[in-house]
Amino acid sequence: MKVHPYLNFDGRAEEAFNFYKSVFGGEFLAYIKMSEVPEGDKLSKKEQNLTMHISLPIGKDTVLMASDLLPSAGQVLQPGSQTYLMLTTESRQEADSLFNGLSKGGSVEMAMDDMFWGDYFGSFIDKFGIRWMISFNEEQSV
Repeated sequence: MKVHPYLNFDGRAEEAFNFYKSVFGGEFLAYIKMSEVPEGDKLSKKEQNLTMHISLPIGKDTVLMASDLLPSAGQVLQPGSQTYLMLTTESRQEADSLFNGLSKGGSVEMAMDDMFWGDYFGSFIDKFGIRWMISFNEEQSV
């Protein structure tokens, strides 16, 4: 399993990651705008330009990841909501086990499910207020 920090921004993810790239170097592993997601064309022009996902390697085994929050979905940046711990697992079973164990007594944001970008993914806030994302990708685990 690998652990990666996942950050949320209020419309500044691209700006922040260009800055981080200038410090750490390297290239983005992924950069997806909200306009590129299913039904992204239904968002306002401003929201279509927001970052759905961006990732930058910052060390041998560490990838810094982020998204912009989506106001039309009711997402608001609050203290503590800008950071998640992202666990990348080696199997669906490990993903389910960690998700079910860590989310017990907490609040599920997205149940584990197959996502359009290819990952088996879920997110939640544990009973202590810590935000987690669990992800498994068959192709990347081989």
